Amino acid sequence: MKLYGFWRSLASYRVRVALHLKGIAFEETPINLLSGAQHSDDYRKVNPQAVIPALIDGNGPPIFQSLAILEYLDEVHPSPPLLPKDARARARVRGLAQIVACDAHPLVVPRIRTYLEKDLALDEPARNTWLQHWTAKGLAALEANLAGNPATGRFCQGDNVTLADICIASQVVGAAFFSVDTKPYPTAVRIFGDCMKMDAFAISHPLKQPGAPASH
Repeated sequence: MKLYGFWRSLASYRVRVALHLKGIAFEETPINLLSGAQHSDDYRKVNPQAVIPALIDGNGPPIFQSLAILEYLDEVHPSPPLLPKDARARARVRGLAQIVACDAHPLVVPRIRTYLEKDLALDEPARNTWLQHWTAKGLAALEANLAGNPATGRFCQGDNVTLADICIASQVVGAAFFSVDTKPYPTAVRIFGDCMKMDAFAISHPLKQPGAPASH
């Protein structure tokens, strides 16, 4: 498989984790979001939306959007499963994942930051306030759904890693990028800590990827 990603991309991180969890060999082609490489004609042929990640599997068309990629991988490589068998549990896992991938993360991606800077003329402190606010809101929503819920175990849904844990890990990594205090979200942070004990999460971390700075 071929993954179009970028070291700093939290959505790419999610896909990288899933590929490693399932033991799928892949080659990652970096698309430098900071230099605008996603807008090149060549990459727009892969994903006309000019966002990452995108996944190539065989001769079929590219697969795009991180959650769609994760569910695709789970369907074609079902072991280990990333969704529980019970319908209600699956819905909860998807809901937790979507808090991150559909609500919180889209508000802090590079195209939003560029719009805030170029079109709305917000200075860096104002942009940082925006990033921290929406990152914290996402963590708060996760914490409210996890803390005290009997379905929460070592991980978001019991004791097995699911889509939700992959998404929570990306949210906590993003919180570190944006200097967000995570102390108010102990359940999410605890789950993140258990995720990071697993090789698939640790080696997929943005700062472990080629091109990442030595420190952040």
